[in-house]
Amino acid sequence: MAHNTTERVLLQKSFIAGTYPLTQTTNRLWKLEGGVFFICRRGQASVTIDLKDYTLTPGTEVLLLPGSIFRIKSLDEDFTISLFSFPLNMFHEASFRMEPGYFGFLKEHPCYARPDHPNTMAEGLLHALEAVYADKRNRYRTLIAKNLLRCCLLEIYDKSYRFFGRQQIEGSNRQDELFKKFMTLVHEHAAREREVTFYADKLCISTKYLTGICRHVSGAAAKVIIDRFAILEIKVLLQSTELSIQEISDRLHFPDQSYLGRYFKRHEGISPKEYRAGNQMEG
Repeated sequence: MAHNTTERVLLQKSFIAGTYPLTQTTNRLWKLEGGVFFICRRGQASVTIDLKDYTLTPGTEVLLLPGSIFRIKSLDEDFTISLFSFPLNMFHEASFRMEPGYFGFLKEHPCYARPDHPNTMAEGLLHALEAVYADKRNRYRTLIAKNLLRCCLLEIYDKSYRFFGRQQIEGSNRQDELFKKFMTLVHEHAAREREVTFYADKLCISTKYLTGICRHVSGAAAKVIIDRFAILEIKVLLQSTELSIQEISDRLHFPDQSYLGRYFKRHEGISPKEYRAGNQMEG
């Protein structure tokens, strides 16, 4: 897939469906405006999704929800996927009235490898979506794609509960439940809200209790988790936009450009300008 086709798939404002070889430059950060569901067909790839590393092999199913940050670290020359890329408004309409907590689980578990037991339902839905995408003259093309997306989400919902179980998805105790809610909030707000008090207030618990939960469940303090995602958001803007450091500072609600620079250097060891110089966008 050429570089511009990759951008079209990951940042598309309408839907795309088809089978493509993936051969674009690795190690670029992409923040998805919409979402992508795909199944690996051939080859192997090493990727990062929202700070977590995954190895994709034939049969792996991946659901990248809107707002996901995606990076390909390495891939085989023949790495090929069948995909359905959908815009944000289509996702909102298709997921209406589905349980929000379930999407928090999917955000934390975007990949599922099932090479020996192909998901025939998912295969069929992708095949149908590819046919709908190819039928440019169909007056109900977008509506059919939205309904098929809802079918995809319901199919993934069913398989998640079947293979992971309710306790793993919803949490087996009060602390697990609160941690899952905390992570959902971090994915949504970390770009602009970097203080633990914001999240503790949203969860109606104390900052001390939230930090204790995070240490117990993940081994990291709440502030560390928040900062990791905030830094990732800054990196995306430095690498994938032409916004000035001041404009990035304003967009992410930092007091000023100098504060952003100190914050970034404290966590990364280099300035935002130095990071951008080493990670220039490719044409």
